[in-house]
Amino acid sequence: MIEQVSSPRALSTSARGVGRKRSRMRSQRIAGWLCLTPFILLNVLVILGPSIATFYYSLTDWNGLGTATYIGLGNYRELMHDQNFRQALVHVAIWTGLFLTVPIAMGLLGAFLLSQITRFQLLFRLIYFIPYTIASAVNASIWKNIFDKNQGMFAQLGELGVPGFSNFAIFGSTDRALWGVAWVDNWHWWGFLVVIFLAAMRTIDAELYDAVKIDGGSRWREFRDVTLPGIRPTLVFVVLLTIIASLLVFDYVYIITQGGPAGATEMVGTLLYKRAFELFEAGYAAAMGVTMTIMSVIIMVLYRYMQRRGWDV
Repeated sequence: MIEQVSSPRALSTSARGVGRKRSRMRSQRIAGWLCLTPFILLNVLVILGPSIATFYYSLTDWNGLGTATYIGLGNYRELMHDQNFRQALVHVAIWTGLFLTVPIAMGLLGAFLLSQITRFQLLFRLIYFIPYTIASAVNASIWKNIFDKNQGMFAQLGELGVPGFSNFAIFGSTDRALWGVAWVDNWHWWGFLVVIFLAAMRTIDAELYDAVKIDGGSRWREFRDVTLPGIRPTLVFVVLLTIIASLLVFDYVYIITQGGPAGATEMVGTLLYKRAFELFEAGYAAAMGVTMTIMSVIIMVLYRYMQRRGWDV
């Protein structure tokens, strides 16, 4: 057996080729990092920098204007015994449970029904999506007028003699205010979910539905055996998005009730705002913000864990 020995010239040419390839790859990496540098600096300025500052101020006694006094974990220890914070967490949990059921169920149902029609589908999608495009301040003002105790819808029903609606209050009642604000937020949110779920449903192979029909399956079986498995990644993403959004809820609650009456709609976001900008306890408010951030990170870690375990998320 004769062995082929490469000539020195061939080895030199091959080495130069490898060197040029490595140099080209190094240049591409440098160019990539140069392109990313402005975005990295922007993120450091508007995200990482304020995040580090918030964590630092959460360890201080600070009114937001003067000099911050370092107190270690004092704010967090006080937070553990703060009854108002506990109540706000309970309201956040109720809000999260409500939004993980009602708007998602309505969005799934609306999207599935809408996927069964071909005429005027775009029109219905626009109608469903319009509330989401309206500013929260406008939406809140509209519903405050609709539910107004003296001139709103229920007041008019009471004047017509409908029993149970005389002097009926929604946002002014400690028993009904939270559900009323949740109704308003749900009204603007569920149409967005319809559009998201409908886009996911359009990627499902129509032959799967035909197979269920040939097998004599009902619409419910189509939804259960084809639609839900087909949109599972989107559904799990929406659940994750809903949980994080519920932890950060602020706008509709603050605009409509400011956390009242008597703290019946107080959320962590509204409580944080009051402690920072009304009571000037910015350090304590920063501790609340860091606590909610940690909760969000835990949820994201669980989500990634589920992905790595292959749970189709």
